[in-house]
Amino acid sequence: MSRPFLAATPILVRRERASLAATLLAPPMALIVTVILNLGLYVVMGRDPAAVVHAMLIEPFFSWASFSEVLLKTGPLLLIAQGLAIGFRAKVFNIGAEGQFVLGAIFASAIPIWWPDATGQWIWPAMLLFGAMGGAFWASLTAFWRVRLNANEILVSLMLSFVAVQLLNYLLLGPWKDPNGFNFPQSVMFQYDAMVPILIEGTRVNVALILAVLLSIAAWVFMQKSFIGYKLQVGGLAPRAASYAGFRESWAIWLSLLIGGAAAGLAGAAEVAGPLGQLQRSISTGYGYAAIIVAYLGGLHPIGIVISAIVMSALYIGGDNAMVSANLPVAAVRVFQGSLLLAYLVAIAFARYRLAWRPAAMRSPT
Repeated sequence: MSRPFLAATPILVRRERASLAATLLAPPMALIVTVILNLGLYVVMGRDPAAVVHAMLIEPFFSWASFSEVLLKTGPLLLIAQGLAIGFRAKVFNIGAEGQFVLGAIFASAIPIWWPDATGQWIWPAMLLFGAMGGAFWASLTAFWRVRLNANEILVSLMLSFVAVQLLNYLLLGPWKDPNGFNFPQSVMFQYDAMVPILIEGTRVNVALILAVLLSIAAWVFMQKSFIGYKLQVGGLAPRAASYAGFRESWAIWLSLLIGGAAAGLAGAAEVAGPLGQLQRSISTGYGYAAIIVAYLGGLHPIGIVISAIVMSALYIGGDNAMVSANLPVAAVRVFQGSLLLAYLVAIAFARYRLAWRPAAMRSPT
């Protein structure tokens, strides 16, 4: 007769206080692990790992042409990620920033499309304002469904992103299609005054980067120094305590989604009024989804998000370089980005939790 034994089950137990060093080391450790894992993938694919790493991680920072493009992509990623992080810290998960980005581009494009002969320095600021309004409007649909109908904001915001893309397709294949565009699904080219000013001569970097930095500063002040930001954080960390103190959940949902939507819409407006110069179907480039990785990789902290936005922008440009110089498929670049987020989530989990063993019921081996 066999003797019964106690089987232990591994569980994660939250630490009383997360180590600051472990929290700060989580992003670089995640990047190192991601590089190691993907090097194995490149070997299996028959690519030169050294050439891929050089093109993806080194060349973007040591070539001025590439680094200027990194700065260009940092603007929209930083804008969207800072807006999303405010909601994420309040436990309001806006996954539809891509659709809000597209609506911002559509709203902003309405001015130069409807008034192509308009002139004056008021045009591009008005476009940015309209873009922020468009993104906030699209996010308000999610807020309404969440507050009034208790619908899951993750699903609603995500599904609305697909609706936004279809609305974009309708406009560019119908009423907003350039009649002289050789049947391409795109709008007319915008006039000079509808373009945001260039920040660095000889590059495509524009004032959207300055706006992103200013928004980052504003996000830090809002979340760290303002009472409203404090209420949002309390609502995310301790919903019952926030409710007992009179903080309304519906108010937090509306505010978080409107801020995230406005930031994404502003980024969309800056994209059509900046490097594109017209409304195109290619405006939907995945910035809204990549910004989620940026927000979490930055620890949902405004300063950390600035650093992670630069890293993710470098991966965008480095991925393009690797596709050309190392014949790397675009899917492999996206795998790198996704595995980076996964590695970070695992690293930050072990920074905040410790592994423990819980005794299970007595069982007899078969």
